[in-house]
Amino acid sequence: MPLQLDDLAVLDAPSPTSSGQPLLLPVADIDEDPEQPRREFDANALHELAETIRERGVRQPISVRPNLQASGRWLLNFGARRLRASRLAGLETIPAFVDTTADSYDQVIENEQREGLKPLELALFVQKRLALGDKQADIAKNLGKSRQWVTLATALIEAPDWLLQAYRQGRCRGMNELYELRRLHGEHAAEVEAWATAHPGMTRDRIAELRTELEGAAALPASQPDATSPAASSGAADQAVGAGRATSSNRRTDASRPARVQHTDQRIHVEFDGQDYQLVVSVAPEQPGHLYVRPLVGGPRRLAPASALKLLGFVGG
Repeated sequence: MPLQLDDLAVLDAPSPTSSGQPLLLPVADIDEDPEQPRREFDANALHELAETIRERGVRQPISVRPNLQASGRWLLNFGARRLRASRLAGLETIPAFVDTTADSYDQVIENEQREGLKPLELALFVQKRLALGDKQADIAKNLGKSRQWVTLATALIEAPDWLLQAYRQGRCRGMNELYELRRLHGEHAAEVEAWATAHPGMTRDRIAELRTELEGAAALPASQPDATSPAASSGAADQAVGAGRATSSNRRTDASRPARVQHTDQRIHVEFDGQDYQLVVSVAPEQPGHLYVRPLVGGPRRLAPASALKLLGFVGG
């Protein structure tokens, strides 16, 4: 088996002690991985961690690998918060283990186990993996997550400015809420943008109310009788004549009226061309043997061969 560059770098690297203790590496010799998925760091939390490190030291070693782009330096695998806090605390060295096998998936998993990555960090990671040719199913499998989790994480990929602004201002931070707003915006752009701009906080309940309002308005008939038209006047007269017996009539009609179908936001989740879509059942396809699908986060629909669709189940908002 040919010798790899990683192997050559490890030959020059110091080894852990025979007792299994970590190395003590100079903080100044460690570079953060530019591909690290974590991008958002809370300044107050870092200063609190730095104070703890001043008093008790770094209790959990970081993980590094040789930096192949800079001889004698190290590239961080895991522990960006500990490394940054150690710098703030003025430490000259930090305990570390060498791991040349870690990849970007491991970085996401490690961060999720310690402190969950923020929605924008996850979106950027998923976007990068998709650009590298990974399918959403592969991303979910490699991260040990569900397909729906990966779908939610796509909410901030190339998101409109108003949604990114709401996220950065802290008015909407949850993955479910961001995803649902993005989906609704794909179908009711002007209304959703105006609503989001006017609301200081966007909770799941408020977004559910918005969804009900938008979908209820879309279901109204295209034309309503004008209040001044003869038909409307006749209807008003009929209502006045029948007002005296409204109560008994309502009792009879309510008993015979079929139960109202309750609205549900469950949508049919399908896979097409390796990506996730929702099935569009409200529009008849133009070609036999085809169906319309739409991206789960909203957007233009496209025609797809029915034989190329894979049914995955249901996805909700």
